[in-house]
Amino acid sequence: MAADPGPQVPDMPGSQVPATPGPQVPATIEEFRALAHTRLDSFPRIAVPDAPGMRRAAVVLCVVDTGETLAVIVIKRAYQGRNAGQWGLPGGRVESGETLAHAAARELHEELGLTTRDADVLGVLDDFPAASGFAITPVVATLADTSALHPSPDEVYSVHFVDLTRLAADDTPHWIPPGPATPGAAVPAEGTGLLQMRLAPDMTIHAPTGAMLWQFREVVLRARPPAQARVADFLQPDWTHH
Repeated sequence: MAADPGPQVPDMPGSQVPATPGPQVPATIEEFRALAHTRLDSFPRIAVPDAPGMRRAAVVLCVVDTGETLAVIVIKRAYQGRNAGQWGLPGGRVESGETLAHAAARELHEELGLTTRDADVLGVLDDFPAASGFAITPVVATLADTSALHPSPDEVYSVHFVDLTRLAADDTPHWIPPGPATPGAAVPAEGTGLLQMRLAPDMTIHAPTGAMLWQFREVVLRARPPAQARVADFLQPDWTHH
């Protein structure tokens, strides 16, 4: 068996921002910050209340300028420990005494070597009640400089930059029946089947991470009304229930 090459940082992809009609992706970090601030400030987020046995985690939807496009950082976790080899967002467990934003920033630094300031945080989306027992809070932030990027080999296998244009595209979300495929069966209505965020030929992401990416796209990039952008009831694959 070939040796594991360890953390990989691929070249940052480029793409073109689509012309109207369709979702509008900001051209610069400054434009994105203004748009995200406005939409997140008016978003009535839903927090999962404390409950016995429930644990809290925070992740970062970190938007960066690759030099050619705006993108959100997605990672593939190391092939060891919790969530081995799964797609995810930088983040992890909230420690005692931490705010959600500080926990997300600490995890981003521990996993990728990147540092955010309080001013980089633009807002927070809904908590996602994961089947694993964690209430996961997605914190939206930007970074102007990613030159310090250095993935931790203990936690991160590879780092990927998902173009916001691709994230916002009409054909990115797919809804499939949660059970065995039935020939001729109708495609489930949005929000009723198992979500697949098809972000690249080799990148299909399910809930919880897929749900948080979907809500980010719907609220920030597509301006969907909050009542139509909730994700708490999204189905999760069996292999995420631990």
